[in-house]
Amino acid sequence: MNRSKLGISPVVATVILVAVAIVIAIAVAFWASGLVGIFTRFEKLEITSAYATGGEQRQVILVVRNTGSSDTSIDDIYVNGIPCNGECGIDPDISPSNTYLMKTGSQVIIQISYPPTLVTQGSWTSGISYEVSIHTASGKSYPVAVLIP
Repeated sequence: MNRSKLGISPVVATVILVAVAIVIAIAVAFWASGLVGIFTRFEKLEITSAYATGGEQRQVILVVRNTGSSDTSIDDIYVNGIPCNGECGIDPDISPSNTYLMKTGSQVIIQISYPPTLVTQGSWTSGISYEVSIHTASGKSYPVAVLIP
């Protein structure tokens, strides 16, 4: 019998086919997990601290952190459901025409000098609790209650 003219044995052929199938399966799994990561990004802002300063020049201070997996834009601040629309003396400047981009993992301190004129007469009232809400460009709101001393 002349062995040099025979093909590879069925066992070796099966091992090669299984190895190729495993390599292709691993490549497809990595590709699919990359797609899942793209489509599962989410926005999440966390207000880690919210307080009001006392004295004559009262301000509401919000410490906001982006804990989501995608960047987001803050486009307005609401006080008791009324949008500031850039008229509340917000630092940094945040308004529908001037959004504030928050990168993933970043933090910002937002200072609000006075509420919208529709809420009060343009100043914070001592002893009153206000609902301050951060509104993002994607339409989500993140509310917090702040008691003015």
